Amino acid sequence: MPEGDTLWRTADRLHRALAGAPVTRSDLRWGELATVDLVGMTTLEVRARGKHLLHRFDSGLTLHSHLRMEGQWRIVHPGADTDGVRKRADLRALVGTDTWTAAGLRLGMLDLVPTPEEDRLVGHLGPDVLGEDWDHGQAVTNLAAYDGLIGDALLDQRNLAGVGTYWASESLFVERILPWTPARDLGRERIDRLVTRIRALMDRAKDHAIQSSTGVLRVGAESYVHGRSGRPCRRCGDTIRVAMTGSAPRERTLFSCPTCQGGLAPTDAGARQAPLGSTRKSRRSYRG
Repeated sequence: MPEGDTLWRTADRLHRALAGAPVTRSDLRWGELATVDLVGMTTLEVRARGKHLLHRFDSGLTLHSHLRMEGQWRIVHPGADTDGVRKRADLRALVGTDTWTAAGLRLGMLDLVPTPEEDRLVGHLGPDVLGEDWDHGQAVTNLAAYDGLIGDALLDQRNLAGVGTYWASESLFVERILPWTPARDLGRERIDRLVTRIRALMDRAKDHAIQSSTGVLRVGAESYVHGRSGRPCRRCGDTIRVAMTGSAPRERTLFSCPTCQGGLAPTDAGARQAPLGSTRKSRRSYRG
């Protein structure tokens, strides 16, 4: 699922393409919104709120969308490009001006609400890691009080908004914290360092189309642990592990290094794990 840095970048692109210009093309293919016409409205701004997008118009309405796992907003030229995207079966929303067209493909959520009522959709979210109203202290307080594992705490958008499995895995590795550690066992000082790290990593990454925690944009070198199960740890050489966290049906996948982060997931018996996408087994299992 796209995370906060990707949504920040998407909102920025949509804002720069559409803000200040009247809508000349509109097509909402979503339930009761199918009869709504946005033509004549002017985009005031497009902003991200965690993993949500808020497209605000001068009419006092906000078009809210969530990408879920596979959604995206694509910006194309008017004319043939717009005509082409309109023929797509996975088009869910189209908002165009004389200059650009924004096409929402495979969106997971789409709502149109009065702007003052946005909180009905995003009011439950904690501080937005990349938001203008970021509240570091509140995020630390939320995580420190969480009655559960720190990996789950980071993924709970009510604690802080924008972190998914990528940034949870990467930040916990850098801070040498096992994702399956009870949040309350870490102490406020350690959680404070973790939150500082998350914001620094995501803020650096938001300006690049390729998501990277290492600062390297080369394919295969972007992450420390995420997507690298069965491969050597970049820090110690041990084998990166992957395991599930959370309860069904909301289980999520997290990656970690048993040596750098001090152990295995409760569900990980230490059996060999092959690299993702490979049928060849890893050469070693975890030996404690």
